[in-house]
Amino acid sequence: MHKHIEELHRLGSKSERLIIGLMSGTSLDGLDVALCRIAGQGPDTSVDILNFETVPYTSDYRERVLSVFSIRNVDLQTVCLLNAWIGLHHGRTVNACLDRWGILATDIDLIASHGQTIYHCPKHLHQLPDYPSATLQIGDGDHLAHTVGVITCSDFRQKHLAAGGEGAPLAMYGDYLVFSSANENRVMLNIGGIANLTWLPSSLNSKDVLSTDVGTGNTLMDAFIQQHYDGMLFDADSEIARKGTVSTALLAALKAHKFFSRGFPKTIGPELFNLDYLDRAKQVSSTQALSSEDQLATLSQFSADSIVQAIRNITSQVDSFSIYSSGGGIHNPLLMDNIQQQFAETVIQTTDALNIDPDAKEAIVFAVLANECVAGKVVSEIGDAAIGAAVARPVSMGKISFPD
Repeated sequence: MHKHIEELHRLGSKSERLIIGLMSGTSLDGLDVALCRIAGQGPDTSVDILNFETVPYTSDYRERVLSVFSIRNVDLQTVCLLNAWIGLHHGRTVNACLDRWGILATDIDLIASHGQTIYHCPKHLHQLPDYPSATLQIGDGDHLAHTVGVITCSDFRQKHLAAGGEGAPLAMYGDYLVFSSANENRVMLNIGGIANLTWLPSSLNSKDVLSTDVGTGNTLMDAFIQQHYDGMLFDADSEIARKGTVSTALLAALKAHKFFSRGFPKTIGPELFNLDYLDRAKQVSSTQALSSEDQLATLSQFSADSIVQAIRNITSQVDSFSIYSSGGGIHNPLLMDNIQQQFAETVIQTTDALNIDPDAKEAIVFAVLANECVAGKVVSEIGDAAIGAAVARPVSMGKISFPD
């Protein structure tokens, strides 16, 4: 037997594994690095976070990625080079974290890398009958594995696509294993560039679990700030947006897209919700003269209303539920206020209340997916909850790269 196959067998047979989860989202603010101790697999999974930090990206990193990010026509050589370069960059970032934490790479069992999404293209968006849904994450797993010297599991979304899904959101499985509770119905709300949620009914019936994108999170607000305010990446503490007034005309135009009338589950990205989308909405609503403050206030309300409407639709058949939030959006106070004001009966908490750092949650989810890739039999037992909805059959996600 090849030594790598023997190593995978050994990893799969362990009662617990040290796994580093990596997440780099559409906000491009930094690489989330979460060192997790994961015991068991499937419904018996338990997670302890041993170390976590978000390593900020430099302006150089952001500019390189933005040169190909969510753009239909890009330089193919740049995409090719960035695939390797990001893998190396993320590997060196992991090495630096391990040095700071005083941990040897030889102590780590697996790295779980989401990679960097540069284009998300579900069929409902491209509308080309001869092509399936597709998504592309770059940051090569082999470069990462070789740089750190640790087996790496990456490119999780492709199997979901191959089985008939849209490649997102993949938080469903990790959320189901880590956060399900027989004591309450739970909405696990993650607000990054795009907002998504997982519905976890207290019945614990995996067939009733649902995960879906619901619309914009921070992506339009951040893009607006970066276009109109030199040197700013986001509206810190909602300082600018709080000075504005919501435009009902612009808000209605923003909400008019057919994406919002589509059933769940569904996915979307900045390929639709970008500054061109905002400009078209302003044109339709004759609101081109709105101040920057009013536009930001309206964009915040747009994200909040999309999230609230989705939660209300999904929870319409239950008497009570709890909302637990995570992601960069929790640091946007106006956005969170706009959501909370529409849920007077429910206090929105972060996943801190469940002993999971809300900034680390997505990185943890991919660590759990990697754990299942090497140890789990449960994908065939849990069914759709193992992979998200809208797939032809249960699958196991992740491609394995060896360090040598």
